Amino acid sequence: MKFDMHCHTKAGSIDSKISIERYIELLQEKGFDGMLVTDHDSYKGFRYWQQNKEQMPDDFVVLMGVEYDTKDAGHFLVIMPDELCLRVLQIRGMSVEMLERIVHHFGGILGPAHPFGARSSSAMFFNKMRKNPQLVRKFDFLEGFNTCETVHANQVAQLLAKKYGKQCLGGSDSHKEEYVGMAFTEFDRDITCNDDLIECVKEGGVAAFGGTERVFLRKHKKRNSFAATWGFKAYNRSLGFLYSPYRQHRIKKLALHHS
Repeated sequence: MKFDMHCHTKAGSIDSKISIERYIELLQEKGFDGMLVTDHDSYKGFRYWQQNKEQMPDDFVVLMGVEYDTKDAGHFLVIMPDELCLRVLQIRGMSVEMLERIVHHFGGILGPAHPFGARSSSAMFFNKMRKNPQLVRKFDFLEGFNTCETVHANQVAQLLAKKYGKQCLGGSDSHKEEYVGMAFTEFDRDITCNDDLIECVKEGGVAAFGGTERVFLRKHKKRNSFAATWGFKAYNRSLGFLYSPYRQHRIKKLALHHS
């Protein structure tokens, strides 16, 4: 089965211009069987699909994910078991170690999105990962192909995955229609739900991944400028600090409930 494994919808990501209805239409036209909704710190896009799925194609699989903003290692793609929408995964700012512990405790999988992509949000440009590269061993996969990154960024991501024996996923990271379906992941079995996907990745069931990188324009290159990089990091850390009391409350509730 062929999936786009990194999709942002306008119902769940403020920087996306694409409705999930349009996503599905475009992906089906390109021969895809499904998609993973990975809105920023949000399940709103997936919930929108759930609430309206009777009006959408029943021969197309929509899976639930999230792109989580850690405070110290950039963005991570997180896939939890069916029907498990942890509130804490919708509150940015956890450390990567805490994220890994929570995701695995509840039976989910995770991996860095675009590990060598934009410096403001990619794991391997953060001191935490530079000083502790062995943390890669705790991840279940890496995003080995991202349409919105450079050829070089994707190549070194794949080399990192090979070094640590991790599978790669491919996703378009689309926020605009023109990039939808420019990346893919193929699985060696039928995937109908999150539980299927988690089992497949754990068993090494990624059959192929890849795609085409977008043409890089001057506006795309500016995102790695000093101002853009540190501006976003300051923004992310500020929000993470602001949300910290609520996030810590949710983490404590999880610990008490499962102690």
